[in-house]
Amino acid sequence: MGRNELENLLRLGQLKSEPPSATEIETHLQSGRDRLKDASAPGLSLSGRFLLGYSAAYAFSLAALRRRGLRPASRFVVFQCLPHTLEVGPDIWRLLARAHDVRNGFEYEGSDEVTEDLGLQVIRCAEVLERLL
Repeated sequence: MGRNELENLLRLGQLKSEPPSATEIETHLQSGRDRLKDASAPGLSLSGRFLLGYSAAYAFSLAALRRRGLRPASRFVVFQCLPHTLEVGPDIWRLLARAHDVRNGFEYEGSDEVTEDLGLQVIRCAEVLERLL
């Protein structure tokens, strides 16, 4: 399922074909687990929880893509591929795509669009991705 969509992204240069590495995949999975655990630590700032949850979701999404022998050309494409790598619905990948934009605005433009609700939703999405891997 989804191979045609992934092949289209390969043709467009958004993905590159590269044999999967068990060591690399395990590193991404462990990074996701660590960041997800840290995101739930008491006393963290709102932005800290959001960024850790986002990073966990990214690490799990990247692990799913690497398992398919694919590497993204850009950070955003890992979330775009989620319906084809982990068969998640639009509720998850669209929220993570929105979180990606908020994260970029926060990190690179000084924007402050991080909300408690968005942070909690990102953490919930990361938990779902972890269960699917």
